[in-house]
Amino acid sequence: MNKVLYEKIREAFSSVLPITGIVLIASVVLAPIPAGMMLMFIAGAALLIIGMGLFTMGADMSMMPIGEGIGIQLMRSANKSASSSRIVRIVNAVFSLAAVIGISFIMGLFITIAEPDLQVLAQQVPLNIAGLPAWLQSKMVLVLTVGIGVGFFLVVAVLRVILKIPLSILLIVFYLIVFAVLYWTPEYFIPVAFDSGGVTTGPMTVPFILAMGIGVASIRSDKGSQDDSFGLVSLCSVGPILAIMVLGILFKPDDIKTGIEITPSPLTTQAIAGEFAHEFPFYTVEVLQALIAIVVFFAVFQWVSRRYKLKQVRRIGVGFAYTFIGLVVFLTGVNVGFIPVGQYLGNELASSPFKWILIPFGMIVGYFIVDAEPAVHVLNKQVEVISSGAIPQKTMLTGLAVGMAGALGITMARILLRIDILYILIPGYVIAIALTFFVPKIFVGIAFDSGGVCSGPMTSTFLLPLAMGACSGSGGDMLRDAFGVVAMAAMAPLIVIQIMGLVYRVKTAQMKQAGYVMTVEEAGEIIIYGD
Repeated sequence: MNKVLYEKIREAFSSVLPITGIVLIASVVLAPIPAGMMLMFIAGAALLIIGMGLFTMGADMSMMPIGEGIGIQLMRSANKSASSSRIVRIVNAVFSLAAVIGISFIMGLFITIAEPDLQVLAQQVPLNIAGLPAWLQSKMVLVLTVGIGVGFFLVVAVLRVILKIPLSILLIVFYLIVFAVLYWTPEYFIPVAFDSGGVTTGPMTVPFILAMGIGVASIRSDKGSQDDSFGLVSLCSVGPILAIMVLGILFKPDDIKTGIEITPSPLTTQAIAGEFAHEFPFYTVEVLQALIAIVVFFAVFQWVSRRYKLKQVRRIGVGFAYTFIGLVVFLTGVNVGFIPVGQYLGNELASSPFKWILIPFGMIVGYFIVDAEPAVHVLNKQVEVISSGAIPQKTMLTGLAVGMAGALGITMARILLRIDILYILIPGYVIAIALTFFVPKIFVGIAFDSGGVCSGPMTSTFLLPLAMGACSGSGGDMLRDAFGVVAMAAMAPLIVIQIMGLVYRVKTAQMKQAGYVMTVEEAGEIIIYGD
């Protein structure tokens, strides 16, 4: 087996194993799960591991080089007229700006449509909303709405790097707009909107956008270029929130019919195999439709720019093949095997006399699911490097795990007590934005970019179904109470990592006084998240 592929599958295995173990223990101690459903879960876990391994390898081979190449090419096009006459420079600048806007928007839209986390979320959103036109009650409408939001804000993010606008200023402005728009947004759309912002920054979108940020910033040679390579993901997370809110404002649904049906347990191995076989062709077509637009765009980009050599084009083509196969296997395993078990377990615990056990159970799952996300380990290593060892990986992991445990505990309490999610999200984001004034600039970008780290594949495939099952078992409203768990998972790192930044600042000041350490800015070397 290819060594890199083996490592990717091993990472995926380590991601899925903790949740699998927790589910097995819970099925024995807390809520017995039918044998057929458990076999489906185990089979789904195996497919999820294989699919995630293939997909992440494919994304590394295709999405990252494409993203970085597009970023570099856009900046070179914008700077190519520097030696021309004034009129030529103006004309070229206009066309270059139009190219930056158009290409950024199109790629943001296409990449988002192919995002597996978003596909999983859209599959679970109850769309039987009275008051919405029939054509609007479709999973693809939600996906396209989110994609438009990401595309628009990717344009904003790229222009921010070009124009050297401080990230904290834009974050404050756009989140103030978000919370102002809340006044007109139907309450049913609010949790789904914030969850959409969390799942958008997934394993497809993050590598591409981060690489694009690196490419755009690499053309700049000023001191702040490395800092400005962060922040694209954080801004793109705002787009889906506003887009879904606008969708709700425009159509003003007057009634919501929510609820889930717990998937019946198959009784034979043949029936289990039939469940997977039935869904496989559907996801094959769905993934093909999502990826074909990216492939066509890349072909046009390569034909116009001639940026990549034949060997690189072949490698990217192989990466697309890995991505396609991995996505199909991943989505089949998740939707057939993982989601039903999460819903069943949450429903059984919430409908039992000991429903409050959901809170400690959620905290345990939250604590271990952080270690299960492969991107967390990349982030921890990066923070240790840029802090010159002031914040060790172990400290970062513990901080994120504790933050995630707290977020999941609060989420389960919110479901049981019917607490409006705004009472949690608004103070949380106020704290996160307030911290931007006190932490080093580089930590602001990392913190807001890393919201997608803790709201990765395991969150959308297990935590959201668990919350939906808990909401169903406790008699809650699905859209109002269950959704929001991804938003909570995405918000925790914003606060935790910036607190780590404060710790770094204090330790650095103390050590610098003693003459032992340089600051991040003085060190001048940053390892970009996602490399």
